Amino acid sequence: MVLKGGDKGESIPFDAPLYDFDRERGIEYRNCDAVAALFLIKGDINPILPEGVEPYSDPPMGGIWISRYSYSTLGAYNEEVSVIQVKDVHGEMGYYIPYIYVTNDAAMAAGREVAGAPKKLADIKIENKLDLVEATLERPSGRRLITILFKPVTRAMGNIIDAYFPYPAPLLSVRHVPWIERPGDGLTQLIAWCAELDYHLDPKGERAIWTGPASVTYDSPSFCDPVHKLEVDEVLAAMYFQFDMKLKFREVQKQY
Repeated sequence: MVLKGGDKGESIPFDAPLYDFDRERGIEYRNCDAVAALFLIKGDINPILPEGVEPYSDPPMGGIWISRYSYSTLGAYNEEVSVIQVKDVHGEMGYYIPYIYVTNDAAMAAGREVAGAPKKLADIKIENKLDLVEATLERPSGRRLITILFKPVTRAMGNIIDAYFPYPAPLLSVRHVPWIERPGDGLTQLIAWCAELDYHLDPKGERAIWTGPASVTYDSPSFCDPVHKLEVDEVLAAMYFQFDMKLKFREVQKQY
């Protein structure tokens, strides 16, 4: 117990927590959609990887997905995630998250405090324009950091999606609590968590995943939000998909 009246939630203030989550079921999402682009990264990304984590391939692969969550147990919000495909401390494939943005304070706090996801608040949108889907990240509003422009052409067939996003999709991030008097009284950990993505099915039983050409643009590089450090060399795949999801938390892989 922390409060004399007893703990009442997962987060502070304990008598009026910003978020709660079910430890068995995780954080749940319904009726979501996302635009994702996977690409080869140009240049050296080791300086932004934590110790114990190495690129999974040479050249390294990265990705950006921008999601719209119409309902979740953290509320409705949009999200941008920048990832690097890596080997974790066990040598297994995972996606390390150097940058991530949301539009909801509960999602920001839960991501940072539980998983170590380095979430910040930003302006994030997915919009249909003509025959295209445009997904954008701005921070602050009006300063465009990322634009994904995607043209849906055909359904994704076979196992291409499962190769990129295995079930569950493994995620890694660094949880950090700053020290106050000396380094030993802080906390820095490598956290392994995962996303269980359940794609929506149409009346014929086909998954609601479309592929097609896409462009990824870093419109206005910012030293405050250096998402452009994942420099795009070649886009390997792009997709738009509809899904439900659970986020679950696996283990502390390393203590720094």
